[in-house]
Amino acid sequence: MITLALAKGRVLEEATPLLRRAGIVPTEDPDTTRRLIIGTSVPDLRVVVVRATDVATYVQYGAAELGVAGKDVLLEHGGAGLYQPLELGIGRCRLCVAVPDGFDYAGAVRRGARLRVATKYVQTAREFFAGKGVHVDLIKLYGSMELAPLAGLADAIVDLVSTGGTLRANRLVEVEQIAAISSRLIVNQAAYKLRHSRLAELIDAIGKAVES
Repeated sequence: MITLALAKGRVLEEATPLLRRAGIVPTEDPDTTRRLIIGTSVPDLRVVVVRATDVATYVQYGAAELGVAGKDVLLEHGGAGLYQPLELGIGRCRLCVAVPDGFDYAGAVRRGARLRVATKYVQTAREFFAGKGVHVDLIKLYGSMELAPLAGLADAIVDLVSTGGTLRANRLVEVEQIAAISSRLIVNQAAYKLRHSRLAELIDAIGKAVES
């Protein structure tokens, strides 16, 4: 049995029609069922529903041979033990630095000020600011990132941005883009060697669905 790790939310919504074009249809709706392991129309393929941040870990350690993960997750994870054969073209957004409207971010950076930055992407943010020579204190949060500057917890945030509507609603402005984000198909490297023929078939089917 081959296991495909998926996460609920926007990526699952966009991945579902893509997988359907590849002939992979879950036997139950992942958004409504309470089951965490779901069969599919492909007899030897099942889906496991996990948190978005856990997809890469499940695939790295072989609990799933395949997974769909955003580049943001992979940047934070580091990509160890993972093969990334396909860019799926779904879940497009960007990972950005945002600050309150009126905050002189460029001036603070130029002066060498130490910034407090709230984010759940701690490793990615650390590497980004270190590469720029900017001193930061990183505050790890898991939700409502936009609240941190409003409440005085942080000077800036690092978070995913799609349309920018949430930033504008909370009087925040995007000041730097760290990375363009989209979802990739990821594969456990050891499983790819041991079950190359079958996994290559599935990757090829999904790849053709992406092209179509």
